[in-house]
Amino acid sequence: MILALAFSLSIATGRGGDPAAEWGSWRGPLGTGEAPLADPPIRWSETQNLRWKTALDGEGHSSPVVWGERVFLTAAVAVGEELEPRPSRMEGAHDNTPVTRRRQFVVRAFERATGKAVWTRAVGEGIPTDTAHESAGFASASPVTDGEHLFASFGSAGLYALDLSGEVSWAIDLGDMQIKHSHGEGAGPALFADTLVVNWDHEGDSFVVALDKCTGEERWRRARDEPTSWATPLVVAHADGALVIVPGSGRLRAYDLDDGTVVWSCGGLSENIVASPVAAAGLVVAGSSYARQGVLAVRLASARGDLTEGAEGLLWSRRRRAPYVPSPLLYRGVLYNLQHYQPLLCRTELASGEEAQVQRLELSNLYASPVAAAGRIYLTDLDGATLVLDHAPLAEAPSPLALNLLDDSFSASAAIVGRELFLRGDRWLYCLARD
Repeated sequence: MILALAFSLSIATGRGGDPAAEWGSWRGPLGTGEAPLADPPIRWSETQNLRWKTALDGEGHSSPVVWGERVFLTAAVAVGEELEPRPSRMEGAHDNTPVTRRRQFVVRAFERATGKAVWTRAVGEGIPTDTAHESAGFASASPVTDGEHLFASFGSAGLYALDLSGEVSWAIDLGDMQIKHSHGEGAGPALFADTLVVNWDHEGDSFVVALDKCTGEERWRRARDEPTSWATPLVVAHADGALVIVPGSGRLRAYDLDDGTVVWSCGGLSENIVASPVAAAGLVVAGSSYARQGVLAVRLASARGDLTEGAEGLLWSRRRRAPYVPSPLLYRGVLYNLQHYQPLLCRTELASGEEAQVQRLELSNLYASPVAAAGRIYLTDLDGATLVLDHAPLAEAPSPLALNLLDDSFSASAAIVGRELFLRGDRWLYCLARD
């Protein structure tokens, strides 16, 4: 876990106590989906272990982040009069919701103890540049915080840095994204020490850019020959420094955080990249599933240059049972991933790539990524159900501990802090807590 702990400590330089106890980014303090110091509830409902629920206005599938006594969230709120519906700009658009209102792009802070709104900051307003898929919206990228700064990306509507009182420190416009099939934007920023990284893969000129977190000043930018993706980058530490891991339809690439040099790259993923990579124990794992499937595991110590089949740095790969929308979970040496976004859970030994089980779950489709704490796995579906499984040895299939139902629909991933689990639904923000 040395690599993962380096990730958590590098991001967590602000206030709030032990950084491993916070949830400053959408995949948690280790970047793997695990809350290593938490012990959230196993069972809940609208009446059991519900500390509070707060009504949400506006749309958004971004996940909550938690630091200290605050919960932070982004949303896009429809404002103004009805407009003539605007058609999608990109070819092949389907299942999209037309834009008929302006949107106010807001960042919000809530009291962790009560769910009471502390502040709401409208950082921008305008007509979205394009439509979005009916399952998406205009606030899909999750924010990230280090306990002093809060960063929120609304894609074409701007990237914003705020302090934890809600004051905007800086804002930049990275351009107008042209998203495949007009399906909406979703990749969030990644934070490591004093550097913020943004990936900008679309149907135009794609790039990855590193920014100074305090000023927004550009440190480096690298062009990418990649089409649209929705995956948030991952920054990991290793013996020689830090790497920015960015999946792509053409190549999975690792950039040197200091200067943007490509350290290694590997083919084998599909088009329509959505799932973000995960890393632990000196390994990086990335997967995608669309027209074809692919999962890649790269050993950082030996990865250099072009990693093809048989290359030393490519530890293992497979061409089946790959994730699409939900990102994988790494927990105690085991890779958990959903097949596509279906309720089929695959468990794989991280070190060998050997698949242990494929288990059908009593859930509907899942967009939220799985999370873990206290020897338990939490999987939340679109219909408001969260299945809690025990983390069993690889020789045994995980056993269900509880199936919890709430009166909402969930696309955002859960955040886990202490004895609490936070879920952002279409209509409510929930805090579920152990007594």
